[in-house]
Amino acid sequence: MNIFIPLLFGIFLGYVLRKKSRKVNVDLPMSVALLLLIFFMGVEAGKVEIDALWLLGSSVAFAALTIVGSVGIALLLGGRER
Repeated sequence: MNIFIPLLFGIFLGYVLRKKSRKVNVDLPMSVALLLLIFFMGVEAGKVEIDALWLLGSSVAFAALTIVGSVGIALLLGGRER
C-alpha cells in the first residue's frame, strides 16, 4: 500500500482545518490508531517462530560488546579527566 497518499491527504486536510476558526481535536483518534498499530504489530511478531534463548543470548552479547566498544573509544579519544 502506498503510504504517501494518506500522508498527503492528511497534510492537505490539516492545512484546510488550520484555516478554519474552529479547532479540531484529533488526539483521541490518533491515540486509538496508534494503539491498534502497536497491537497488530504484536500479532505479527507473535506469528514468527524464533529460538528465544538464542536471541536473548545474542542480544545480551551485542549490548555488552556495544558498551565495551563505546567505553573503549571514549577512553582512546578523550581519556579520563581527574
